[in-house]
Amino acid sequence: MSNAMMSRRRFFAASAAGVATLSVARIAGAQQAESQVNTGAANAPMESDRYKPVQLAAKGAPLMDQAKRDELEHHLHCQCGCNLDVYTCRTTDFSCEVSPAMHRDVMALVAGGYSAPEIIAAFTNVYGDRVLMAPPTSGFDIAAWITPFIALLAGIALVLVVLRRLRAPALAPAISPSAADATPTEQARLDALVRSDDR
Repeated sequence: MSNAMMSRRRFFAASAAGVATLSVARIAGAQQAESQVNTGAANAPMESDRYKPVQLAAKGAPLMDQAKRDELEHHLHCQCGCNLDVYTCRTTDFSCEVSPAMHRDVMALVAGGYSAPEIIAAFTNVYGDRVLMAPPTSGFDIAAWITPFIALLAGIALVLVVLRRLRAPALAPAISPSAADATPTEQARLDALVRSDDR
């Protein structure tokens, strides 16, 4: 019996050690994969679906200085997968390969004599509205941004209505003796019964 208990204990100890080892290995692998994603895998080639060249033929002298160009880049969303604009991404995340490429396109368009609205339109034509840091203020796009908030408010209103209806109903008002259809004799007998109950 003692040997059987020892073998069970050894079995459970070995099982626990195996599970712990597998868990540690899985966590380490997940952390390594996450760090590769977060660093952008510096030696990996740029993904073709993230950066797309935005090029137009030059049409004149530059219309913007560096400050206006940097302000323009604050309106363009970097396509590397982060939540930053092109200017912030290229000046803070030095492992990103997408924001410098988008910056080069902006510089070429500025040098080609394009205005800020024209450059934003050129990027939107290539990437779609996802390249904008703020949604357009018309059409389906604004509805797509507003609808979740409307749904949230409607849900809150529905919950409040349901809670109000689930409240305990108010107690029925007590019937006054004068409102009862009783003869004076019946009323006197009823009063006597109530008084005797109180004792």
